[in-house]
Amino acid sequence: MLRSLIALKPRDVPLRVALRNTVAVVAPLAVGLAIDQVPAGLAMTTGAINTMFTDQPGPYRQRMRHMLMAATAAGLSALVGILVGGHTWLFVLAAALAGLLGGLLVALGPVIARAGMTSMIVLVVTADMQVQSAYAPAVAALIFAGGVLQMLMAVAAWPLQRYRPERFALATVLRQLAETARARPDMSSPPPVSLAAMDALETLHGEHRSRGRAMQSFRIIAELCERVRIELLSLGDVLERIEDTEAIARVQSVLAGTEAILGHLSDAMLAAEKPLRAEQEVATLGSRVDALAQSIDAVAGGRDRRLLRIASSRAQGLAGQLRALVRNSDWASSRGEIRAGLAEAKLPAALRPGNPLRTLAANLDLSSMAMRHAIRCAACLAVAVASERMLEIPHGAWIPMTAAIVLRPDFGGTLRFGLLRVAGTFGGLLLTSLVVHLVVDNASMSLLLMALLCFGFRLLATVNYGLGVAMLTGMLVLLLAFEGIAPGDAIHMRVLGTTLGSALALVAYLLWPTWEGQRSNIALARLIDGYRAHILAVLGNDIGALHETRTAARAARTRVLASLDRMRAEPGRERAAELVATESFLANAHRLIRTSLSLEAALRDEGALPRLPELSAFAGEVDVALTAIADALRERTVPQVRSPRAAERLLAQALSRDASLATSQAGMALADTCDRIADSIDTLAHLLRQARSREATAASGPGG
Repeated sequence: MLRSLIALKPRDVPLRVALRNTVAVVAPLAVGLAIDQVPAGLAMTTGAINTMFTDQPGPYRQRMRHMLMAATAAGLSALVGILVGGHTWLFVLAAALAGLLGGLLVALGPVIARAGMTSMIVLVVTADMQVQSAYAPAVAALIFAGGVLQMLMAVAAWPLQRYRPERFALATVLRQLAETARARPDMSSPPPVSLAAMDALETLHGEHRSRGRAMQSFRIIAELCERVRIELLSLGDVLERIEDTEAIARVQSVLAGTEAILGHLSDAMLAAEKPLRAEQEVATLGSRVDALAQSIDAVAGGRDRRLLRIASSRAQGLAGQLRALVRNSDWASSRGEIRAGLAEAKLPAALRPGNPLRTLAANLDLSSMAMRHAIRCAACLAVAVASERMLEIPHGAWIPMTAAIVLRPDFGGTLRFGLLRVAGTFGGLLLTSLVVHLVVDNASMSLLLMALLCFGFRLLATVNYGLGVAMLTGMLVLLLAFEGIAPGDAIHMRVLGTTLGSALALVAYLLWPTWEGQRSNIALARLIDGYRAHILAVLGNDIGALHETRTAARAARTRVLASLDRMRAEPGRERAAELVATESFLANAHRLIRTSLSLEAALRDEGALPRLPELSAFAGEVDVALTAIADALRERTVPQVRSPRAAERLLAQALSRDASLATSQAGMALADTCDRIADSIDTLAHLLRQARSREATAASGPGG
């Protein structure tokens, strides 16, 4: 709990975004004060606040659609809230339905889920405003207009900087590739740049992508980034196993030059400038690669000499990809031999959005996390609304509003947001108490302070939710002061509502929990299936399938990592033991997929791997073994896995009988990779058997 209160994440909201969001929030209220129409200004400000959170990175079309959807949802919720607010039991029913529908939307992703949560909040707030039904359409329209204003501010740069989201997405990938070259993550870590690469694919190939001649160049750059990533990880993988000190220094020199080039390319992409510094570094990298190739014969050990040959080949491939990347980073043209293949590039199947109605229908089951969350939301909102109305708590909307914000589909998220919201509220009230008496009678100073708090909230909410809530609390107290509610009353209502709402959300989750430990095996099984498909595509010379299989494996990996994060926040010794076992299994699964990188790079260079019956037999054994492991994960049974080691030995003998094949780049990469694939599969099967043995022992009890 203490860690969740003090943890700070890197700030991911640019200053320009926080500034434009703040202007859209404060401007309507300022105009309302100037023309003596404060209620209208407050309504538009409310809409702008609720739409602010959907101003997320991505293509302009996507940003506009999401923000317009959030504004529409807020307007409709306000209309319903005002119309039913005077009828207690009708309001309770509306709140329960809003909670059910809004909670179910988590199945469609975080942005849609945020719109669902916003709808719940606006419903309970507007129902508490006691506005006459005749004014409901006007108030709803003003709230919608505030959201539209926020949207217009977010897309205002579209005509002037048409490709800015695409450039920023690619710059992020390049920067993370530079970090990979510098840090060289170990084999047990997930292959880096996955999320950034998927975001870039979504931006460049998704349904909301921009259209124009420059997009072809951006797609070429994205494909080259993926090739650089493969070469980079392959080189780092070989470096981990080399023991010769001088050879290590040569490889590290190549990686250092790569880091510099990628960093310069990222800076040039952000600034929309020609990559002059990267062009200068490319020539220096070429001399480092040549020095690495010339040092092979000077290495004493046979194993290190073989690994250095592989490293030299990968360094040459890396230098070639970097040269192509530098050439294509001048976006005025679409050069490169892969131009034709990317002219009509599509988003990989694993990232294409499914039919939302089918997705929601598939989640109408009590085993679904989204459905269970929806039922908890409905119950929480209904109980909170009914209680505050029956007890006649003044401005009791804070209670259901807090419950809607705090309640998350997972235990850790609910606990963390509840604690941080309570802590942030008390911190914000302390902050507000110190300054509000200085400005409450001065409208201009109150408006300025509200702008500063809104700006701080937008910047800090993702850094630490508690700090963000402290800013939000002060902002809302000032906002209510414009409505005529005394700051002292607002502070009292906020404390009571936040405490009761957070407690209600946590109790609801504890009464009917969804423990992640029961779901993690399914996510792991899908990950193994994804890794199996990618390895088989490599072993089967199926270059055309690699893009799809790699993306599907990445998507599965992000789901497993998210599942692990949720597991870490869950209480109980049994879940802690399962977490340790899952982390160990996942680390070795990462090793499995990383073993295929050198072979994939060789396959792209050579065009095809040797056509050997022993290779086909080994691929078949890998397929059978990984399928058995995935099935055992799904069914929580002891895996019946036949080791592919015997098939790997036959393949190694076949390679050694052909001298030209044994010394070729593809032959060396194939022998090395298949040996490590067999070892990784044996390790995964062993770890899974151990886990099942521990589960059986625990189930039998001390006397078993």
